[in-house]
Amino acid sequence: MQNGNDAAGKAADAGAWHAPERTPERLLQLGMGFWAAKTLLSAVELGVFTQLADGPRDAAALSGTLGLHPRGAADFLDALVALRLLERDDGNHYSNSPDTDLFLDKAKPSYVGGLLEMANARLYPSWGSLTEALRTGHPQSEASGGDDLFAAIYQDEQSLRGFLQAMTGVSMAAAQAMARKFPWAACQTFIDIGTAQGALPVQIALAHPHLRGGGFDLPAVGPVFEEYVAAHGLQDRLRFYPGDFFRDPCPTADVLVMGHILHDWNLEQKLHLLAKCHAALPARGHLIVYDAMIDDARRQNAFGLLMSLNMLIETPGGFDYTGTQCCAWAKQVGFARARVEPLTGPDSMMIATKG
Repeated sequence: MQNGNDAAGKAADAGAWHAPERTPERLLQLGMGFWAAKTLLSAVELGVFTQLADGPRDAAALSGTLGLHPRGAADFLDALVALRLLERDDGNHYSNSPDTDLFLDKAKPSYVGGLLEMANARLYPSWGSLTEALRTGHPQSEASGGDDLFAAIYQDEQSLRGFLQAMTGVSMAAAQAMARKFPWAACQTFIDIGTAQGALPVQIALAHPHLRGGGFDLPAVGPVFEEYVAAHGLQDRLRFYPGDFFRDPCPTADVLVMGHILHDWNLEQKLHLLAKCHAALPARGHLIVYDAMIDDARRQNAFGLLMSLNMLIETPGGFDYTGTQCCAWAKQVGFARARVEPLTGPDSMMIATKG
């Protein structure tokens, strides 16, 4: 016979709430995330998705084209399937997923793999020294010896073009969102400061046929910009303005745009660039600054915070920032009003208006 205390104890146990068992799975997946990342980066480097854009291939044909050793080929291709970057049919033929076919085929204008090519060639090795950067505050990239990062990147045409294509990859979605969200109908001219290949001017001009403008960047960028603009048939509406935004005046337009630029520099340099844009704008002109702005509480935009760590690794003084900080800096250099609006993904834009 069961006594009263035993029965009560069992009833309490039966009705007790038990917290879910903790497992280390999330931590291990995060810590080993570089496995998947490097698999994708190597696939871009090898041209897997560009090769498959012409149609499915079996493992032997694809491996031969890519120059893969038999030991790792099957695991590599099937890992891409498991990561949903490739698809494989019952006949063991591989093909691109819809996303990789659209965005990672070099022959398509929607290609954003330039950013991943840069990540593979430059960022992946540099991020291996994050601990050193955190301990010393010194960059671990080409700027580690005190050299100018952009001078090092721009030293030959191949690295220049690779970097400019990477900037197109990182800016395309934000440019398309800006074309939709900013009230361009009230403007006639615009110039992208630090334009790189010209992705943003092209997207804005395609969406708004009444606009004329261009891009401002170092002289070496000019031929790449003009080639890109001509490929989109916009050479009559968009022109290149050569110059150094630290040494030369910014061109004048109704709207100036500065995207993924401000975070490269320290606070003094940030204020200097904002002040130069203010000086170049007419009364009631607008400055748009867009970056992966960190949320004010510094809890949500993980990409923005990781990008700031990337600036630690890449530059002597760069850092990412919140929208509130950016608005305060704009007002500090003379803008009458400033506000922040989301663009797409982690990116937001600050719109500052000159009084």
